[in-house]
Amino acid sequence: MHFLEILLLSLALSADAFTVATTIGLRHRSARQIFRLTFHFGLFQSLLALTGAIAGTLFVSIMADYDHWIAFVLLSLVGLHMIYAALKHTQEQYANVDLTRGFSLVGLSIAVSIDALAAGVGLTTGGGAFVLAVIMIGLTAAAATLLAMLVAGRVADRLGKWLEIAAGLVLIGLGLWTLHNHNVF
Repeated sequence: MHFLEILLLSLALSADAFTVATTIGLRHRSARQIFRLTFHFGLFQSLLALTGAIAGTLFVSIMADYDHWIAFVLLSLVGLHMIYAALKHTQEQYANVDLTRGFSLVGLSIAVSIDALAAGVGLTTGGGAFVLAVIMIGLTAAAATLLAMLVAGRVADRLGKWLEIAAGLVLIGLGLWTLHNHNVF
C-alpha cells in the first residue's frame, strides 16, 4: 500500500469515530473524558486493524455474517441509554452517567472499530506497509475523535438535553445504517 492509500483508508475508517465522538462530546467535555475516548477509539481502531491483518480472510469471513449486528446492537444500546438519561434523570443524576467509562466505553470503541477488522485483511497484501497502516489508522481515529469532542463541547452549552436526545437518535440511526449497508433491510 502506498502512503496516499493508507491515508485515505485511515480517514474512511475514522468517520464512525468522528460521528460517535461528536455525540459523546456534547456532554462529556472534561480533559479526562476527552483523553479516555480519544485514546480508546485510536487504540481499538489499531488493534482491530492489526487483528484483521493477522487473522486473515478466514476470520473475517466468519465475522462478516455478524459484524454489522454487533455494531448495530452496541450503537443502539448506547443511543437508547443517552435518550433515557436525557429524559428520565434529573440534571444531577444525568451528570453522573459517564459514557467514557466501563461498558459504554468498550462498547463504543468496538462499534466504531469493527470495520477496521475487515479492512485489516487487506493490509497484509501491501507488504511491510501494514505496520505503518495500523499506526496511521489508530492515530487518525484518535485525531478525529479529539477534534469531534472539542467541537461538540462548544455546541452543547447552547442546545442542552435536546441535542443529547438527537445524538442518541443519531447513534441508533448509525446502527440502522450499518444494517442497511449489509443488506439486512
